[in-house]
Amino acid sequence: MDSPTNTYQIAGLDDLGRGFNRQVEMKVSNETVQAVFRYERFLVETEPQATEQTAITLLVNHLQDQGYTQLRSRLQFRGEAYLGNQELWEEHPDPEPKGILARLLQRIRSKFQEG
Repeated sequence: MDSPTNTYQIAGLDDLGRGFNRQVEMKVSNETVQAVFRYERFLVETEPQATEQTAITLLVNHLQDQGYTQLRSRLQFRGEAYLGNQELWEEHPDPEPKGILARLLQRIRSKFQEG
């Protein structure tokens, strides 16, 4: 029988600037772990990693590459034990935009999100 795996929570803004909050499952096999994220029709499974934290970081990087911003994550279930708000959120700063056009688009997007 497989032992229960941990489940994380990730929140932020999607590529359209909409807020989201979803669970991230951890698939464990052969001493590696993959982060599995589902959002609407979007599915991301990271490559197998040595640690859960590395898998979460890889997932966050992928989401940021897809235009997701203001991401944060936290452990939600340790095995089958629900942690609720006991764990602190880990903030994942947005990467610096590359190039003039990217910086301009980021400014425009942030203006729309403010107003």
